Amino acid sequence: VAKNEQAKTFLADQFFHKTSQRTYIALAWGVPKDPEGTISGYIGRSLKDRKVMALFPDETYGKWSVTHYKVIEDLGYVSVVECHLETGRTHQIRCHMAYLGHPLEGDDLYGGRLDKIQRQALHCGKLDFVHPITKQPITVTAPIPDDMKNISREINAALKNNIVL
Repeated sequence: VAKNEQAKTFLADQFFHKTSQRTYIALAWGVPKDPEGTISGYIGRSLKDRKVMALFPDETYGKWSVTHYKVIEDLGYVSVVECHLETGRTHQIRCHMAYLGHPLEGDDLYGGRLDKIQRQALHCGKLDFVHPITKQPITVTAPIPDDMKNISREINAALKNNIVL
């Protein structure tokens, strides 16, 4: 999105040094025991399946990772979770939520069901960074996609009518 090399370098530097802020919205199976918390550990390739990332207790097998989460809405079968990343590792949110025992809807790689959506129910809803020229803070938001909204509506309707999905 940068219009010139100077802007590109300035923006890339923010991502590299983790000074930009990303807020993700996820639909996770079940409801985490703690309504908010922090998941941290070393993320690396699973020793059993190279396509999957796993959380390890030390740096022997991975790189440090931190995700802060907060349950925004408890839908019973599924919860709407807001995730803030301190680090940006491959599959970080997917790995961390699965580690908690609450994989993302549609995430077959980490144990989520595929019957409601044909992708991971994960969306970057907000990005905060500093403008490369004006140095003013910028916030960019994106609405939750329709497929994720539809899942939430369907689950809400089922709960109101005592229907088990």
